[in-house]
Amino acid sequence: MPRFHAPAALLPDGWASDVLVEVDAGGSILSVARDAAAGAAERLHGPVLPGIPDLHSHAFQRAMAGLAERGGSAGDSFWSWRDLMYRFVDRLGPREVEAIAAQLHVELLRHGYTSVAEFHYVHNDRGGASYEEETTLCDAICAAAGASGIGLTLLPVAYRRGGFGGKPTSGAQARFVLDADRYARLVETLSRRHCADAQLRIGVAPHSLRAVDPADLAATLAAIDAVDAKAPVHIHVAETRREVEDCVAWSGARPVAWLLDNAPVGERWCLVHATHMDADETRRLAASGAVAGICPTTEANLGDGFFPAGAFAAAGGRIGFGSDSNVSTSPVEELRWYEYGQRLASGQRNLSAPGSDASTGMALLRAALDGGAQAMGRPVGAIAPGFRADLVVLDHDHPILAERAGDALVDAWIFSGNDRVVRDVVVGGQWVVREGHHAHEEQARADFARALRRLMRGE
Repeated sequence: MPRFHAPAALLPDGWASDVLVEVDAGGSILSVARDAAAGAAERLHGPVLPGIPDLHSHAFQRAMAGLAERGGSAGDSFWSWRDLMYRFVDRLGPREVEAIAAQLHVELLRHGYTSVAEFHYVHNDRGGASYEEETTLCDAICAAAGASGIGLTLLPVAYRRGGFGGKPTSGAQARFVLDADRYARLVETLSRRHCADAQLRIGVAPHSLRAVDPADLAATLAAIDAVDAKAPVHIHVAETRREVEDCVAWSGARPVAWLLDNAPVGERWCLVHATHMDADETRRLAASGAVAGICPTTEANLGDGFFPAGAFAAAGGRIGFGSDSNVSTSPVEELRWYEYGQRLASGQRNLSAPGSDASTGMALLRAALDGGAQAMGRPVGAIAPGFRADLVVLDHDHPILAERAGDALVDAWIFSGNDRVVRDVVVGGQWVVREGHHAHEEQARADFARALRRLMRGE
């Protein structure tokens, strides 16, 4: 059984020195001892943080990064970006899905993410035809995660409508659509196949209120409850102002309010974005115990707007962070830009700090760990018995960490730029990154390059 010794580690109640972590054969932490001798344990060469959960990702969009940065004739928005994404999706096959996800997972790991929630909505072949094996593209995501070593919460997406009020889907959305029976079979098959895998959890993702009607939403929840009544449920909501306006026109209610009134929103739920809430929605979402999944670099890239962070925090709301479209694969950028966005909107600084002389970086990191773990539905985000042995070792020899200790290390890591300072990463007790390098990074890079060539040339 693996044993690791850290000169300093961030534990649930704060920093500790000479920490000995014992791991069981399945990759979970058996014990954590402070002020312990290393003995025969493997020594970790730097301060250690819990691995960070990435609570929202669309893996294939990593291959799109940079392709949508051209001006449009009528002003660009989320909706014009979506049209380009649809055209890109139409070229994807299983090889490309796996290769892109594998490259993404390597990048996430090297930056300190140790688990990812994949909001996976491409189910069908080109033109909407069924694959012979219903789980083909889900299997590609699972294979990529298995090869990279990252922990995975796989969220098959229910997508059946083309807009509020049950509008029909377009041809561009045909690859996303599974009827209720096929979707239930997919969820049941995946849950049965992976139920014994401690590295993988199956949940569900009704895509959005515009893509599922009330009956679809109920069927999606019934599909997962039949196999795992505690599994995570994620949904996009209130990402854009137009979405809010369309929801009000359809139902008379704003989207977060409609969801809270008509669905059993609680601690197993993650409402991704929730950008455009009024004061009542903000208070009620915080009281529900659900996690708001914030994706600052994607929300900035798409021009979505600013999350009501101050009011949500004041109401006791829980947040976590995701890489979403994967224009960035660094948790540092997500945490930093969450804080920076609020500073730009308010004209004030250190808005995430919980009090006088408190660390802003530590507050952001704790939110990412706690909210991310809840949204993942897996025991991650802490160095403590019963949690997965997901450890991130910072490079204390890096110049930006010089003469820093404790919370000051985290502040420096988050607010000192984009130079990667993660030295080593352990996931489930297994080494995945050593001295900044992933064992499969060269193969992943080569496979990704081949996939991108095929996609860009239309082969």
